[in-house]
Amino acid sequence: MCRLLGYVSAGLESAVEGLGAAEFQTFTSLSALHGDGWGMAWSQPGGNGIDAATSPISAADDPAYFTLAGQALGSAGLVHLRWATDGLAVDRRNTHPFTDGTYALAHNGSISPIDTLEHMLSETSRARLKGTTDSERYFRLVLQWIEADGDERAGLVHAVGLLHEHFPAASLNALFLTPTHLYAVHVNSRAATPLDDLRELFGSDDAIPHGHAAAYFDMAYKVSPTDVHVISSGLPDEGWTPVPTDSILAIDLASREVEVLDPRAAHSAQ
Repeated sequence: MCRLLGYVSAGLESAVEGLGAAEFQTFTSLSALHGDGWGMAWSQPGGNGIDAATSPISAADDPAYFTLAGQALGSAGLVHLRWATDGLAVDRRNTHPFTDGTYALAHNGSISPIDTLEHMLSETSRARLKGTTDSERYFRLVLQWIEADGDERAGLVHAVGLLHEHFPAASLNALFLTPTHLYAVHVNSRAATPLDDLRELFGSDDAIPHGHAAAYFDMAYKVSPTDVHVISSGLPDEGWTPVPTDSILAIDLASREVEVLDPRAAHSAQ
């Protein structure tokens, strides 16, 4: 389980500048729980692909995190704080986002059993795996269907619909950055909040971070004249609009227009 932050802006912008220093600090403070590494991905200026940086160190303890967060790296990007699923190693190869230089994906959830997920991959997709996470296999399945369908939107919707069908109790929440869009996948309606783990870590419900106990898998977005942000729970609710249940939010990188997609309906129609 993890925390997600995504942004699309009118020009080059740092993650801190776009969200605001206070809210970005609140987001970063969630690494007290989600402290098994961090990652960022951003669209390179001039349409030259996607670059990324990852670390297995907690964001709060890693100077490189704050350095990158303060740089205007691109006009679209994402930030991920990892809380590793039990049994999955905390190392760089398992740290989100996963990227091939054209696409990048960061996931908040757990898809199990991992072997069943891996068997949905082609031999070519399996050969490209580097780590042991379900999340990397999720990424490779999305790319596999983009190639098969010949279209990024259709491929993403196809993969998410297929995963929701086979793993209905999983959280498929993710941010997926492409050459044209930032997609926020909010598919988790039957996923169980890790409340026992949260209570064990924090001792009481009152000490659990905002939004985590009752709405751990919720996502919300905010639109301003120059930016669109999307985030997982953990920030104050004021000014944010909930992402509809079991939907995909598609944010156009050029126009910043926001569209809501229904992966369940689209998949059942195929």
